[in-house]
Amino acid sequence: MGIYLGIDTSNYTTSVAVYDGEKNKIIHKRKLLPVKNGQCGLRQSDAVFHHTQQFYEIYKELSQEVDLKNVCAVGVSSKPRPVENSYMPCFTVGVNIAHVLADTLHVPMYEFSHQEGHIAAAVFSCGKTDLLNCDFIAFHLSGGTTEALLVNCSGGFIKDISIVGETLDLNAGQAVDRAGVQMGLSFPCGKEIEKLAKEFYLNIEKYMPEDKAQKYRRNSSKKKLFNIKTSVKEGRCCLSGVENKCSQMLKSGDSKEKTAAYCLAYVEETLSDMTRYILEKFGDYPLIYAGGVMSNSIIRERMERDFNCSFASAEFSSDNAGGIAFLTGIKHCKSR
Repeated sequence: MGIYLGIDTSNYTTSVAVYDGEKNKIIHKRKLLPVKNGQCGLRQSDAVFHHTQQFYEIYKELSQEVDLKNVCAVGVSSKPRPVENSYMPCFTVGVNIAHVLADTLHVPMYEFSHQEGHIAAAVFSCGKTDLLNCDFIAFHLSGGTTEALLVNCSGGFIKDISIVGETLDLNAGQAVDRAGVQMGLSFPCGKEIEKLAKEFYLNIEKYMPEDKAQKYRRNSSKKKLFNIKTSVKEGRCCLSGVENKCSQMLKSGDSKEKTAAYCLAYVEETLSDMTRYILEKFGDYPLIYAGGVMSNSIIRERMERDFNCSFASAEFSSDNAGGIAFLTGIKHCKSR
């Protein structure tokens, strides 16, 4: 099958990857875009600048492990979602680089969406590539997206993606990052918030009244522990309340650990409510979770306990070009 190059230049990460079709293996390199302390992300113009600064660095790293002169095709994420008028300037960096590389190597270039790349990375990394021959439900939760998707596949291709659930305000990753920035954490804040939340549950007696701590030890209900009332209706959710509540908790003197645990618990309960509704409405489709938020082990454990589901591996949950490289290999082989 040969090797296939994938490129992804999102608003968070510069990524490049190779899919080796013969070994069925992905090798990928990536680098987060730099964000100043106290900020909740980058302007598109800054993201474009940093991609142009970082791409060669990670491309060179990859070239030291793989002979890129043998690439059979180049793939790139050219837009956020596979719909008309979906656009973000940061993806133009990857598209232009992909054109140059494809022309130089005299190989085809294929365009995909960032969302398709996340879904493909999840399918590949959890060993469920057979899903590309059927329909399934995919949740894509990140800083830029919070959607439940009915994915229609046939013959190894993603044919159509329909939104069957979504956020009406903040994305899950945004809610986590905004809460984290209020705590003085580094953006993106997911890993540090997870660490704080784990400390909270490990030593819950330090952070909660004794009766509540003991009750949680008995029933493990975060919904009851924090008195969470989610805002989910017909598969659509609102998450802006998380930011406001976390701000109130910190101002009232609650610890970072307790605030982090509340933040993740709210996202977790919201995702659980959305999942139940969608499975009840659309039927028992195969279920897969992807996106940077789903690299969180606390949220993953809950979903795995309550639902028959699969996940992108932690390595392929956050932004990466591995899924794009994999899709490039499939498309090139099918088009020959």
